[in-house]
Amino acid sequence: MNRGNFRTLDLNLLRVFDEVMAERNLTRAAANLAMTQPAVSNALRRLREALGDDLVRRSGHGVEPTPVAVALWPTVRDALQRLRATLAPGRFDPGSAANAFVIAMADATAAKIVPGLVRILEDEAPNISLRILPLTTRDPRDLLESGHADMAIGHFPGVLAELGATHLQESLPRFTHERLYDGEYVVVMRKGHPLARGTLDLDAYCAARHLLVSFSGRPFGFVDEALTAVSRQRRVVLTVNQFFTAGQVVATTDLLTVLPRHFLGATGIARALAVRELPLPVPAVHVDALWHRQADPLPAHQWLRQAVRRASDAGFGRLAG
Repeated sequence: MNRGNFRTLDLNLLRVFDEVMAERNLTRAAANLAMTQPAVSNALRRLREALGDDLVRRSGHGVEPTPVAVALWPTVRDALQRLRATLAPGRFDPGSAANAFVIAMADATAAKIVPGLVRILEDEAPNISLRILPLTTRDPRDLLESGHADMAIGHFPGVLAELGATHLQESLPRFTHERLYDGEYVVVMRKGHPLARGTLDLDAYCAARHLLVSFSGRPFGFVDEALTAVSRQRRVVLTVNQFFTAGQVVATTDLLTVLPRHFLGATGIARALAVRELPLPVPAVHVDALWHRQADPLPAHQWLRQAVRRASDAGFGRLAG
């Protein structure tokens, strides 16, 4: 788009573009904008003419963005969010707000944080709703970039390393994070397992058959990285994507797994499980909240972040007690 086109561009078209990109559906976008679908289609036509690109194309029951639209959307969404926060910052009142927040996290993390969040909602924000998405990746940035989640909570070492490198290059990272707690992991097996008697040594651990909780399905995790560092390996014969499933499986088989210590009580079968310390040192497993930088100035998101911190701290106090 040349400078002349930008001078005459109706900036309301960018609001339509943002909503269409978020919904990938013209009917839903029109409803969210309180517009008719023909009006949304007309706005897209005008924006196409200004930008010289199709932006979106019909696909099934919705639309798919072009590469130009995908590249443009983060800038447009960031600008609109900051403009809204600047023009109408307001004071967020959780007692009367009716926001719906979406957080992606694994079941073990949810077991620790969600009970506290629910109590905060009941006591302070009765009309706010919360939706928990299963975390299926160690890199949830696409989920946050697309607006499908307001926050992701988990262990994201690769993402944080990239953000740190970006910060060192003096450019502003697109994502912000906050450390919530450090997870402590232990070896878990059924109560009658042959290895449940006495201390678990490294040779016996490596010789056993293992179940791995893997969000990606890849049979290699942080324990395997630690084993590789000492020239050892274990045999992973099963991967699952939920900690709860892992606990249920090892309770009735001879597989070993590694679970967060705080999660054992939430399985409902802790009495059927034997717990042993890992037979080798592993790096700390940091659990962080991650969100898009454009949410930083939004009062509602600021309240959500504060509520998550409080719920995380309350979760450790409850488990310790």
